[in-house]
Amino acid sequence: MSHVSDMKVLFSRLCSIKNGLPTFKYGSRSFSQNIDRPPQPLPKQSVSPLPPLSEPMQNLPPVLYASSKSENYVTEVTVLENGLRVASEKKFGQFCTAGVVVDSGPRYEVAYPNGICHFLEKLSFGATHKFPTRDVMLRELERHGGICDCQGSRDTTVYATSADSRGLEAVTQVLAEVTLRPQLSTEEIESARQAVAFELETLSMRPEQETILMDMIHSAAYKGNTLGLPKICPTENVYNIDRGIILNYLKNHYTPDRMVVAAVGVDHEPFVEYVQKYFVDMKPAWQHEDSAIFTPLTDKSIAQYTGGIEQEECEIPLYPGSDLPELSHVVIGLESCSHGDPDFVATCVLNMMMGGGGSFSAGGPGKGMYTRLYTNVLNRYHWMFNATAYNHAYGDTGLFCVHSAAPPARLQDTALVIARELANMAGNVGETELRRAKTQLQSMLLMNLEARPVVFEDVGRQVLATGKRKSPSFFIKEIEKVTADDIIRVARRMLSKKPAVAARGKLAHLPSFEDIQANMSLNKSDASPQGRRLNLFRV
Repeated sequence: MSHVSDMKVLFSRLCSIKNGLPTFKYGSRSFSQNIDRPPQPLPKQSVSPLPPLSEPMQNLPPVLYASSKSENYVTEVTVLENGLRVASEKKFGQFCTAGVVVDSGPRYEVAYPNGICHFLEKLSFGATHKFPTRDVMLRELERHGGICDCQGSRDTTVYATSADSRGLEAVTQVLAEVTLRPQLSTEEIESARQAVAFELETLSMRPEQETILMDMIHSAAYKGNTLGLPKICPTENVYNIDRGIILNYLKNHYTPDRMVVAAVGVDHEPFVEYVQKYFVDMKPAWQHEDSAIFTPLTDKSIAQYTGGIEQEECEIPLYPGSDLPELSHVVIGLESCSHGDPDFVATCVLNMMMGGGGSFSAGGPGKGMYTRLYTNVLNRYHWMFNATAYNHAYGDTGLFCVHSAAPPARLQDTALVIARELANMAGNVGETELRRAKTQLQSMLLMNLEARPVVFEDVGRQVLATGKRKSPSFFIKEIEKVTADDIIRVARRMLSKKPAVAARGKLAHLPSFEDIQANMSLNKSDASPQGRRLNLFRV
């Protein structure tokens, strides 16, 4: 019987295809059959035979809606007996993000070959005493749907994992093994060496210059100390860093008082128990019997801002298949403030007000088009291909800078335009642009904190720096308090110091450091005649 039915369906489909008609099941009613049938009457005040959405469905249990509770947004912090800090925050969802934030970075490499932290990024989540190979560790994470990553900045190193919250103990054990008990075998060291060497070679072949330029501007701003030390491993150190040097660095810098174990989306009490078990009760690989009298040797220097210029004459690679011309890059920076300074929030608002970006945006027009670097720079000078403001904040200082790019023949005009725009920060601040910058900063803050990994990093960094976490509402209120006078005061504070300049590319037309400094002076009479000339029509 079923065979006959199947044949009927097949026959009807073949006929439909032949006649160019849509396919219907055999025996189903066609539109022509419904022409003479009167429409069924609908209930009064109804447009559909289905029940209205304003009334509850029949025979269904009552709906329980989630509600916002203040305790769900409280960051709990516990300090263990050895000084290790454990921080966590609840967050709705099945998954959690946990990790370790370490007070370790290139700024502490003054007594070591520069590039150790670059190596540690490549060596992260490798073989440990518990997990003989990287694959074994990754399989353990994958059992709980987990992923992992390690990223370093100039003053911190972050090891992070995201996984199902039911696998929190396994995730905590992985983090402890990675940070305190790595094997660092010869094979792993050589593999990391090759990865670093390949990355250095790739950087020199890429048109994007931000990574190199950020190293250069920090080197110019903090010449030979702390934050001025390179984040990218220098080529001459790639083959000088070995297992002994890395272990010695870990022994002195991966200590409990310099670490925060943080998690988002977990209960605090069991998390503290797991951290105690794997981070405290089990000792680091470099701790021996005589370690009780060991005193870590770390650089506790405060960053010394020097200002100055760093430049590298070279050819910048072109974007393949693009009509963009060859570009030269220049970054002009000023010392700003630390993230604990009372002017920190005002500096962030000023950074949003400057804004900027590229002359072409893949996302379409409208993104930041009313910021100063767009309205006063990119929209006025057709030869300017990039003008972007950055603010780097650290525990003891900060660096506010603007990165610009233009054809080599326009480098002098580019540098002077950016210098004058920085000087104009101390001028009048419009009410509309201030309101827009504050709203944009508040929006960006809240949108970023919707992502669980961002909340984790925020918790870890704040607890590492201050021992506690300030809520987003605190920063929203602080942003709202910023006035035009605050912006002008912060700008004048930055402009009162010597600038830092970094340039890369064909630099024949780069103005002298003195000309750039003169065009940024608060005393306009200091600007040289040469600095005041700007030819807008030169090809």
